Amino acid sequence: MLALAAVLAYAGPARAGTAPTSFTLDNGLQVVVIPDHRTPVVTQMIWYKVGSADETPGQSGLAHFLEHLMFKGTARHPEGEFSKTVSRIGGNENAFTSYDYTGYFQRVPRDQLATVMGFEADRMTGLVLKDENVLPERDVVLEEYNMRVANNPAARLGEQVAAALYLNHPYGRPVIGWRHEIEKLDREAALAFYRRFYAPNNATLVIAGDVEAAEVRDLAQKTFGPIATQPAIAAKRIRPQEPEPAGPRTVTVADGKVEQPSMMRQYLVPAGPAAAKTERAALDVLAQALGGGSNSLLYRALVVDQGLAVSAYAWYQGAAVDASQFGVSATPKPGVDFPSLEAALDKVIAGVADNGIAASDLEDAKTQLVAETIYAQDSQAKLARWYGAALTVGLSIDDVRQLPNTIRAVTAEDVQAVARKYLTKIRSVTGYLVKDSSVPAEKRS
Repeated sequence: MLALAAVLAYAGPARAGTAPTSFTLDNGLQVVVIPDHRTPVVTQMIWYKVGSADETPGQSGLAHFLEHLMFKGTARHPEGEFSKTVSRIGGNENAFTSYDYTGYFQRVPRDQLATVMGFEADRMTGLVLKDENVLPERDVVLEEYNMRVANNPAARLGEQVAAALYLNHPYGRPVIGWRHEIEKLDREAALAFYRRFYAPNNATLVIAGDVEAAEVRDLAQKTFGPIATQPAIAAKRIRPQEPEPAGPRTVTVADGKVEQPSMMRQYLVPAGPAAAKTERAALDVLAQALGGGSNSLLYRALVVDQGLAVSAYAWYQGAAVDASQFGVSATPKPGVDFPSLEAALDKVIAGVADNGIAASDLEDAKTQLVAETIYAQDSQAKLARWYGAALTVGLSIDDVRQLPNTIRAVTAEDVQAVARKYLTKIRSVTGYLVKDSSVPAEKRS
């Protein structure tokens, strides 16, 4: 259920005639309706404005743990009934946790929307937890940690790089949590977190599919409308912020299971509503131009032209409440050392910062980004995720709908400016993943 990977940070407008409609119930629940009448199905997705970055220090992993526990049933609907009902009516469901939000969704036939909406409203306040189902679920989360992190050297490197990048902000804690803190999570902590954050005025309900806004409004008012507002919910999430970076940092993870060394670097960059719209779009374009595919600058330089690497990527996470990450990574060819690979990578980045990018590379990157937003309109779930993620971190429906135009407006000067301003070593952590030949892989856990 854990979504370690972040949700895509941009989206295109809905198809012509299907502009999203948004309204807010008296109890503070924001509802977004995205009509899509091509098939008689509907996707319900509820987003809570709480994630791992909102946990109390010492309780890392609590948001994700509660995500698991939300399937344990209520007084009205015992454990398993919700999931069995979704399966029986031919639907599917899942959930996800990230730094800034936790979400739950179902995709069902349109005539079953009232059914799943009723279930979801019920578990917003009616969750029942007992030690006999909480403690075994904690073991499930610990096993998930083993599978996803402890036994995955690349994930361990990412965990350590993030911890080094954030000296003060809770984004430095892994979403799944630190193992020694997961082991101490219990029923009382989960219920306290649930009662504090799971409320209509801390949630956004996104409905995408074969529906109209008026019928969704009536259903939402009937099911969610009676739920009381949580007065303790703050209007704005206030978290510790990062100090101005003082110097580059490096991290090395050695593991006997590593078959192929790799390197990654993360830069601290602005994101979400705290970033200027032009800078967000320019960072998107920069990531695409640098490492968005086999025709990108890093891939051409490191893999094709110089033969130093077998892969090279770049990415930007722009859907975040606070300062986020711009990442680059590369895997060296056998026999190529990290200094040689890193020097070549640095040269490509410096070239963009000093000289900008060619007009053809700029247009290719923008065309690819805009095309992705258009093609993705065929997926109800993606539309619901894009709008939900944007609204949950503080962006607007208009920010999402206008992003293709914002991307088209990005200039070479904009891209050069963000590269020069943010892709400096002083704002970065570089991580190296190497094989620990002193410990056989089967001896490590």
